[in-house]
Amino acid sequence: METPPRLTDRPALMRNRTRASEMFVQEAAADDVQERLIEVNRTFTSPAVVTGFPEFWRARIPEAKIVSDEDVLSLDEAAHDLVIHALSLHWADDPIGQLVQCRRALKPDGLLIATTFAGQTLHELRAALAEAEAAVTGGLSPRILPMGEVRDLGGLLQRAGFALPVADMMPLTASYETALHLMRDLRAMGEANAMDARRKTFTPRQVIGQAAATYQAAFATEDGRIPATFEIVTLTGWAPADSQPKPLRPGSATHRLADVLNTTETPLIRSKD
Repeated sequence: METPPRLTDRPALMRNRTRASEMFVQEAAADDVQERLIEVNRTFTSPAVVTGFPEFWRARIPEAKIVSDEDVLSLDEAAHDLVIHALSLHWADDPIGQLVQCRRALKPDGLLIATTFAGQTLHELRAALAEAEAAVTGGLSPRILPMGEVRDLGGLLQRAGFALPVADMMPLTASYETALHLMRDLRAMGEANAMDARRKTFTPRQVIGQAAATYQAAFATEDGRIPATFEIVTLTGWAPADSQPKPLRPGSATHRLADVLNTTETPLIRSKD
């Protein structure tokens, strides 16, 4: 089995999370998850939460087993009727492996809800940093995680073996005085650069200054503030069970569509060459 490439410097990520103090994006994701659970209208008796912020989620769902988002999740097979993978899948070296482990931890007809940053998250900062670093140093270094698109992330659920997979996106836009304030907030969120291939030395001050100026010039609103885009994709899927609805076998229909629509069926006539 091929080992996935190493994306994350795990010790650096843990240091970043230890210093985290700003939880507004975690709050938004948690609110969305809990609204979805209300809509499901089912009582879950053995939930688990996979997270990099255990105290936050322990306060939100006190009855849940809290599990760190390590490469190997501390989840027992078929032990839970609900698993929440809480806004940390974007740091996984092997996101499919994480989802497969969640599926194995679910009882039949158990529910997975996984949230992750995706799409255009921080695209403004990514563009400003790339332009500034290229201009100042003549090269680029990894600074912001690669983000999957909602359609691609939905496909991961199918590959991981989930039934009835659904993926949808919740856009968030935060407003900051300057790009420096945004960078400071990302550190406070525990989402500073922890990529394994990142530059390990301090970023030249000129790069940061030029990136801030580029960001301001390209994206500032009329009031002089800058927007920062966050896109949270939520993946939901069910552990397969015999009780779930199954698609009909092709060719098994017992009624003609034309009869249902009360219309006349027109045969397709293929023209001769």
